[in-house]
Amino acid sequence: MSSTTVATDWRVRGSYFEACNCDAICPCLSVHGQPGGPSTYGVCYGTLSWHVHQGHAGTADLSDLRVVLSLRYRDDVQPSTPWEVVLYVDERADAAQHAALADIFLGRAGGSVAGLYGPAIGDVHAVRRACITLEHVAPRKRIDAAAYLSVEAEGDASDPGDVRCGIPGFDHPGTELFGDVLESADEIMRWEVRGRRNAAFATDFEYSSDPGR
Repeated sequence: MSSTTVATDWRVRGSYFEACNCDAICPCLSVHGQPGGPSTYGVCYGTLSWHVHQGHAGTADLSDLRVVLSLRYRDDVQPSTPWEVVLYVDERADAAQHAALADIFLGRAGGSVAGLYGPAIGDVHAVRRACITLEHVAPRKRIDAAAYLSVEAEGDASDPGDVRCGIPGFDHPGTELFGDVLESADEIMRWEVRGRRNAAFATDFEYSSDPGR
């Protein structure tokens, strides 16, 4: 992937929270250093969220902005299908910030994301501005992209640091949680899971244009 909008030099770091329709602990994740495997039901759909605590792309300040990615793929066929995604970008972002965040979190800006989950992204159905609320700190974790997505999880399904995920990077261990709300009302991708103790995961992240720096 290549980018024509994001600055060559960029770095973002902050908190990360995701949830999917798999049973907790999500079998796709690494537990106690063991590699993950196929999803619980063969079709995976879920929501990823990043709260950028500190970040920049060139001279554009990306601090305190939020990004959410909705995804769906099938691994009941081999190899797994590329992700179908919709990206939601914080409506507070100006044009330069919006372009930078979209390029970074879709993997188009290269760097860390291109070495982690970027190559899995196939069809980008839409990039939308949204009013995004994230709660990554309180015991009850939450993602809300107004009119589009709602995710909630509470209660540890693992000990802290026992679980690792390739999206924030395996060097960022975190905690698996029990999800109880996973809903997408977007016309492009719709689903609803409630009260099933589905998989959720929380940790931190740091991506940059030069991962080795």
